[in-house]
Amino acid sequence: MKFLTALFLLALPLACSNSNSSKEDSYGYEIDSEVLIKDMEAPIQGLETASENIAQKLIKESFLRFETQDLEKTYQQIIRYVHQNKGFIQEDNSSKSYTTITRSLHIRMPSDGFQKTIDSISNHVAYFDSKRISSKDVTEEFIDLEARLKAKRTLETRYLELLSKAKNVKEILEIERELSAIREEIESKQGRLKYLESRVSLSTINIDFYKQTAESGVTISYGTKMANAIKSGFNGISLFFLGVLHIWPFILILGFAIFLFKRWLTKKNKQ
Repeated sequence: MKFLTALFLLALPLACSNSNSSKEDSYGYEIDSEVLIKDMEAPIQGLETASENIAQKLIKESFLRFETQDLEKTYQQIIRYVHQNKGFIQEDNSSKSYTTITRSLHIRMPSDGFQKTIDSISNHVAYFDSKRISSKDVTEEFIDLEARLKAKRTLETRYLELLSKAKNVKEILEIERELSAIREEIESKQGRLKYLESRVSLSTINIDFYKQTAESGVTISYGTKMANAIKSGFNGISLFFLGVLHIWPFILILGFAIFLFKRWLTKKNKQ
């Protein structure tokens, strides 16, 4: 029972309890709940104070779509600006439809070169079909994750202290179960922090540029349609004779059978 009380006191800061009493656990040492609460809240309070001076965390993204008369020239220009601003092409895709040829680029680059690259590309574009630039502030989430991560690590340390003083298998298993849950939360928050750091440090630019193909401006005249129909007729006749050549043995057999039948019919009529 005393062991369970010790575990409860460890979780007490997360439940925001106001109890200031001291409990003695089954290992013979005291856990001062008031001190524990202060220790658990200290990382969060410290980060809240430091947040006033922390650099703003922004996730910058952009999408550009425009028409060009020379796909290769435009591509080389974009590559040059990306390299000048220390970025790189993460994805490069090309596609073709009935009327257009499109090239799509997914670009990542340091945040300080984000706007410079967009401005350089824009200087060579007369009109954008679509141009979107967004900036998402994740500073608050960043600070909150760091604070919670520190709190979880402090709690993990407390449980490790209890684990070193456990006296039987039951107590060890209960503490390890709690430790496992805490470590899962720590890994989850670390993963989220790593993702945010990646998105903040490297901005994203998506570019679609395309060229109209010649087919889009071609109109077929009535005379051309007639010529195509005549040509198609000759092609049909050719295909017919080619088909006949493929089945000539069957035609020969059929002709011979008809000849025998007529000869037999003639002899029968004479009788």
